[in-house]
Amino acid sequence: MYKHYPSLVLGFHACEREIGEALLSGDGGFKTSTNDYDWLGNGMYFWENSPHRAEKYGEELKNKRKKLDTPFVVGAVIHLGYCFDLLESHSLQVLKNYYLSLKKAYLKSGLEMPINNDVGTNTDKLLRKLDCAVFEYMHSEMNKSKEKPFDSIRAAFWEGEELYPSAGFKEKNHVQICIRNPNCIKGYFRPLEMERDYPIV
Repeated sequence: MYKHYPSLVLGFHACEREIGEALLSGDGGFKTSTNDYDWLGNGMYFWENSPHRAEKYGEELKNKRKKLDTPFVVGAVIHLGYCFDLLESHSLQVLKNYYLSLKKAYLKSGLEMPINNDVGTNTDKLLRKLDCAVFEYMHSEMNKSKEKPFDSIRAAFWEGEELYPSAGFKEKNHVQICIRNPNCIKGYFRPLEMERDYPIV
């Protein structure tokens, strides 16, 4: 009963400029990612309250992964709705139970479970095929039993190098939002530069 989020959050999405401009103009629609390695399963991804992190990710998609020609960041006003929040203990236990159920199904069928993989020397498990499979299995099982589907998924990730020796923080820590229900997005906007002559409000 506490999974319905009453407030709005701001999310930032990195994409090709043409796609971002289409979203801003209303000509573009909801952009679902369906990669089998997506960290939180299928949906449209946003960095919560972090345009800077979205910008850096866009640069990475251009320079390292060659997936974008002209990186662009679009902001979104999001209502999380019925949210599967992995910063909350009950959701963590639910996800673990679905993992165990999926593992049992794989064992029964004689198949190997997907795994989360590093990319090169990066040890952040950037290719999360296991996590993606667990989330998609969870949604599939909920659909079969006609349970109310989640509108969004929210999770924190500890990513990158230590911020300083023995720190409990890393350079790329972030909260990621995966939107499954397009109606959660109440509008898109172009992020503004801060007016430095005025106080932040």
